[in-house]
Formats: sequence, structure tokens, C-alpha cells
Amino acid sequence: MGVLIRSILLVLFFTAEFDIEGGGPMKMKIEEANVDGFLSPQENGGYYRYAAPCVFYGSPLPRDIITQGEDKKKRRPHFLHVFICVPVAPGRSRVITTFPRNFGVWLDKIIPRWCYHIGQNAIFDSDMYLLHLEERNFAAAGVENWQKAVYVPTSSDKMVIAFRNWFRKHCKNQVGWAAPTVDQLPATPTKDKLMERYWSHVAQCRSCRAALKAMKATEVALQVAAVALVGFLAVAKGMPIVTSLLHRTAVASLAVLCFAASRWLASFVQNNFYFQDYVHAYM
Repeated sequence: MGVLIRSILLVLFFTAEFDIEGGGPMKMKIEEANVDGFLSPQENGGYYRYAAPCVFYGSPLPRDIITQGEDKKKRRPHFLHVFICVPVAPGRSRVITTFPRNFGVWLDKIIPRWCYHIGQNAIFDSDMYLLHLEERNFAAAGVENWQKAVYVPTSSDKMVIAFRNWFRKHCKNQVGWAAPTVDQLPATPTKDKLMERYWSHVAQCRSCRAALKAMKATEVALQVAAVALVGFLAVAKGMPIVTSLLHRTAVASLAVLCFAASRWLASFVQNNFYFQDYVHAYM
């Protein structure tokens, strides 16, 4: 879970300073560290808080940015990143995310939820495999020696260290599973099973299920249209309406476009609703 927090921070935190590869410093400090979690105020006025045992939330905007009062027009723009990471079994967690805000809410009536989910799934996939391997590296090093498995020299690592300290001090480096076993972590599956999206998200999400159903129907309709257009050219070869080269070219081009669109849609569906491999070196 601590590694997940670090991954989330790397994706969500922004700064005005960047190197040639797009990276930037993340100057962090830890306050209010106790059994309830800890607070990490940011240099730009924002903050992130770990609320034990499973909630992580915050914003790059200052905490006092909202003007008090009932008149919503007087409230300055504000938003939160909220992540609830619930361990459900050794090596598995359920992640629930939400991004509440007090501006641009009308966009939610125009942009369907599955569009947001595609972007969020891509973010999680970007580190999924590495997190899976790091978890096993921690286990191999021993829960008391987790720092031997990673290198955490910068201020941006302070929240990871703070979480590990909290986990050690208040949980004795373990989750209280109902039925604990020896060597709890399951074997590493193949990437397509580890990072599959359908059963882990799409099947549970009404918006994504509806989008998948509509896209599959559209894919079939495009393929049928392509075949029908080719068939039309074949049977109507002598008809006056398609005797000119221009007409035949137009019908053939439309058939090709329908088929190409169906292939693109099939690839889009596979990559966004089932599985897309993610290679850090190329992203």
C-alpha cells in the first residue's frame, strides 16, 4: 500500500520545475504522524493526508482555498484526490477512487464516466507490474528490512517511509487476515492476467459495461456494412447507378473505411476494456 501511495503521488503531484525528461522535484515533509495517520503539507500550499488504515486524500491546492459561506458563487475552485485502498487478500487490494470538485461539474453530464475510467485504468496499469514485483521484493528482504529492497533517498520518498513506519509501529508489519497462512503472496501470474481489466473493473462498472456493449455492436455493424457494400458492388456490376468508375470507387472506399473502422474499434476495445501491455521503457 505504501508503494501505491508513492505511485499515486508521482502521477498526481505537479511542480513548475522540470528536467529534460519531464521530471521535477517533490519537496515533502511529514507532520501529525500518529496512530491515525499523517499529514504531508506541500511546498505550494497543497497537502496530502493518509487517514489510517485505508484512505489517502489531498490536493495540490491550499486547504483554506474555499471561502466560507452558503453562497457557492463565492467559493474558489477546489478539488480533491481521494484513494481508498482496501486489502482484500494477500497480494490483492480493492482500490476506490474519486475526484470531488466544486467547479466544472457540468462536464460530468456531457462526458460519460467510462471516459474517465479509461484514463484512470491507464494510470494504474502504468505501475501495476512494478508494484507487484516490489511487493515480492519486500517479502524476500523481510518486513523489517524493506529498505534493503528499495532506495529511498529523496524528500519525495518521505510519505512512503512514513507509511512504512506507521505500518511497523501500529500493525507490526502485517495485515490481520482472517485466515493467515505461511508464504501468503500468490505466485506471479502472467501480465495479461495481472493487468486484465474486464473482471477487475469493467464487469463491475455499469458505465463501462454499457460502453463495451455499444462498441461491440458498432464493430459488428461496421463489418456487416463493409461486407454488404462489397456484395452490392458484385451483384450490381451492370446496374446504371454503379457503372461509372467514380461510383464504384466511392462504394469500394466506403467499404474499406467501414472495415478499417471496425478493426480500429476492435483494437480500442481490447486495449481499454480487456488488456493492454505496459512497458515502462517506452512510456
